Amino acid sequence: MRSEGILMVLSGPSGAGKGTVCRALLEKEPGIHLSISATTRKPRAGEVDGVNYFFVSREKFQQMIDAGELLEWAEVYGNYYGTPLKTVEDALARGEDVLLEIDVQGGLQVKKKFHSAVLVFLLPPSRAALAERLTGRGTDSIEEIQRRLHWANTELQFLFRYDYVVINRHVEEAVATLQSILVAEKCRPQRIKMDESWGNLMDFKENSW
Repeated sequence: MRSEGILMVLSGPSGAGKGTVCRALLEKEPGIHLSISATTRKPRAGEVDGVNYFFVSREKFQQMIDAGELLEWAEVYGNYYGTPLKTVEDALARGEDVLLEIDVQGGLQVKKKFHSAVLVFLLPPSRAALAERLTGRGTDSIEEIQRRLHWANTELQFLFRYDYVVINRHVEEAVATLQSILVAEKCRPQRIKMDESWGNLMDFKENSW
């Protein structure tokens, strides 16, 4: 028997360490397909088009929305982000696990379209740790950091609509927890594809032996 691919969504406030955790998870689980988002924001230093994001114009992004090419999309910090639908569907059809690193707006959109999607909310150990991480990055202005902290309060309101919460105290610990979630989800009866010799599990009754 085998299980279908898992669509895992990882969300959380800016500074929670989502990117670092995702990269570490992919090193441990190279078979996971990381879905690359499209965005209208400008590339940061070191970011590569087609690797970190698909960097597109607002006009192109709107065309993708109109054509139904996005699984989800949202405006965050004045820029648009979205997940190309076809690459996700193709990977799941091949039985691959798919990882999406997106904001809570997008995560809830995904859940509406893919009820079997697994939503994971990543949190830093404390609010103080979140502020420290944002400040320590040295990439944002004080105004930008304050805006991200304010948005984090908004995101936390959606915490209980997620399936799991992972506290990112240490990257290795967070990754191990995500691996455990994937294993547990693959054991759900509704995900299992039984060998033909078992027939249809729904036909089993108490004395079917």
